[in-house]
Amino acid sequence: MRLRKLPPRAATSAVATALLCSAALLHSPPVSAADEAGPAFTADPLATWQTNGIVWSLAAAHGVVYVGGTFDSVRPPGAEPGVQEVPRRNFAAFDATTGALLPCAPSFTGGAGTVRALKTSPDGRVLYVGGSFSRVGPTGVASAVALNTADCSLRKDFRPAMSATVRAIDATDRTVYLGGDFRRVDGQTRQRVAAVTPQGVLQAFRADVDAPVRALSVAPSRGKLYVGGDFEWVNGRESRSLAALNPTSGALVRAYPGWLPPGSVVKSIAQDGTRFYVAAEGRGMGIFDGRIAGRLDNDRMVWRDTCLGATQAVLPYRGVLYSASHAHDCSNTPGGFPDLRERQHLLAQSPQDRRILHWFPDTNEGIGEQVGPRALAVSRGVLWVGGEFTRVNGAPQQGLTRLGSGPDTGAPAVPALSLSAQQSGQVTVRWKASWDRDDASLTYRLYRDGRLVSTQQRSSTYWDRPWMSFTESVAAGTPHQYRIEVTDGTNTSVKSAPLRVTVPTRAAAVAGDPWT
Repeated sequence: MRLRKLPPRAATSAVATALLCSAALLHSPPVSAADEAGPAFTADPLATWQTNGIVWSLAAAHGVVYVGGTFDSVRPPGAEPGVQEVPRRNFAAFDATTGALLPCAPSFTGGAGTVRALKTSPDGRVLYVGGSFSRVGPTGVASAVALNTADCSLRKDFRPAMSATVRAIDATDRTVYLGGDFRRVDGQTRQRVAAVTPQGVLQAFRADVDAPVRALSVAPSRGKLYVGGDFEWVNGRESRSLAALNPTSGALVRAYPGWLPPGSVVKSIAQDGTRFYVAAEGRGMGIFDGRIAGRLDNDRMVWRDTCLGATQAVLPYRGVLYSASHAHDCSNTPGGFPDLRERQHLLAQSPQDRRILHWFPDTNEGIGEQVGPRALAVSRGVLWVGGEFTRVNGAPQQGLTRLGSGPDTGAPAVPALSLSAQQSGQVTVRWKASWDRDDASLTYRLYRDGRLVSTQQRSSTYWDRPWMSFTESVAAGTPHQYRIEVTDGTNTSVKSAPLRVTVPTRAAAVAGDPWT
């Protein structure tokens, strides 16, 4: 979220959009917890190669994950910057399952020297690449090319000449759609969105978009190409940041008045066969930064969350909507958190009712614009995350990370025990609840002199860690030692440092006890 004063018209539009959202939610059927899927991934990162710059885009086909961005080398998991660097000019490929670096390594150079968009063909045989570059290896090109995924070779037939940066690509088996900053393709006017054949031949499709296009998602069976970006007008009609075009002609099929306020731009669009999802970035303080769900059949809004924090990517997968952002205030979203100094960069939500699920792997905001993660992709049951970050779950890791389906290996942090009160023949011990990145309910086991004396279960999050306590009767004048451990049901923390207590023979209170 970039800071800028909210104009009056934006506030009015935001209120109108909130009302639209409320009405949509009122007509949505309730969903039971039993019907809802949970996150398919743990919050524990897998060993992953790193980049020395920003990852803008990810794509996957046949067990290979392709990475595009602004970087000139990659390095192994755990390696510090400058150590064991392997040259990769703005493009790299990895085994989706093992994470191993693959030899597929064409260099994308010239222009701004960046790869901004990757998309595979429906059959996975072709990888379309867009950005700002004028050479692939020794070959002169113009910001859009295609690779054969079988041998990583540059295709000779797909060479559209783009006049400026390509920021988004989507493809069917007959058409490749390109969006970005360009205004000409192959010398012909195409205002920021164009369609070419898989052989690179410019199609008659034409739409006039007045500002950059950053997201494309085609739904051929619905007769729509969803377009998102910075724009205000499409084909002479107001359609702020989001529009649906006819995928053959480029005619405007649907505008979305009131869905996004002024200053809110669309960074990503994805769909799951029933709904489409929009990721928004608000360019100003308090401007809509969250996610929207709409129906593919009638384009009605299903829900709109109000999390603040510049959403960069959305990805529906197995009944859960994953997103990349730097969310810091989800207080008006079910299951969300209040405005905090800590920012959460990866979220999982229920596509049914927008409720935030308990899954909190995290990155930092990193380099560049410092928005954290920017791209998401799933291959072979592994979630790949790319972006500007330099840390993951508090540990050094730059540009890329992976999250698998299991096993869950992260144990909750052990809480510290303190003596709350003591009196003759009685002791009260207390502790602040721990929390776990992918398990809400934790079990606490308290030991006295090595013997289990209490087992308690409590739910907690990183923003809501309740105080807990245990009181027991013990012989007056006797010394004891208390320790605690916490488990998520799979992983158990180490036991805490011992708290040593000598039970008084007469009533006493602990000095400075906050409970008194």
